[in-house]
Amino acid sequence: MARPIALREGGFTLAEAIIVIVITGILFAAVAIFLQRPVKGFFDTIRRAQLVDIADTALQRISRDVRLALPNSVRIASSGGKNYLEFLLTSGGGRYRADGPGNVLAAGTLVTNFDVLGPMPTFSGGESIVVFNLFSDPAATSANAYIGDNLATYFSNNGTAITLAPPGKIFPFDSPAHRFQVVQYPVTYECDPTGGVLRRYWGYAIATSQATPPVAVNQALLANNVSACAFGYAAGASQRNAVLVTSISLTLGQETVSLFKQVHVNNVP
Repeated sequence: MARPIALREGGFTLAEAIIVIVITGILFAAVAIFLQRPVKGFFDTIRRAQLVDIADTALQRISRDVRLALPNSVRIASSGGKNYLEFLLTSGGGRYRADGPGNVLAAGTLVTNFDVLGPMPTFSGGESIVVFNLFSDPAATSANAYIGDNLATYFSNNGTAITLAPPGKIFPFDSPAHRFQVVQYPVTYECDPTGGVLRRYWGYAIATSQATPPVAVNQALLANNVSACAFGYAAGASQRNAVLVTSISLTLGQETVSLFKQVHVNNVP
């Protein structure tokens, strides 16, 4: 009979297993070190893009609102480490009849209604009519919508004429271009680097002095992670073409982005 051939059982020793584990660990560590910087750079880029998008959206919103501000109504303030920007937001305007037959708007006389020359501005309720606004400083007591001497309540319209709330209004000055603006409500932007937020307030009552912050039911958070911000307003020599300077910095983790924007403000009343 043929004798069976003895077969040796296959396998590996403990020493061989340890060597494989050590070599595999070294390879994984090398790969991790090699990929660490690209992966970190990828996530840094995503975080930076998010911060830029938030900051840019906030500055664009401020710019869009300021371009609709009532001429000469922008004012800024600082209180308790917070910066404030306030203005009166308009929804439209037009030209009024200054002479001739019809309903005339003339300074120094009681006006209950007046004819609109051209398209009728939208009326939603709660708006005000302002004529020839020149100042926002509470020390200026004439031609100042915050004081209210050139501001009247928009009561209604019939398609060709605007009616003011009784008993009417005596406007102190005529507009050289016979223009009027329709004011919706005040708007305030509050930048709080300590709290890390940028907020928008709107729809509160017009007040002589700038409130910091205003008492407003309507408010919205525009940005968080705010580490720094500033508002600057240069009225210019003629005060007809001003510049609003806004800057904001957002910080998340070790990443900080800073954006700066200048907005032209047309102050021709």
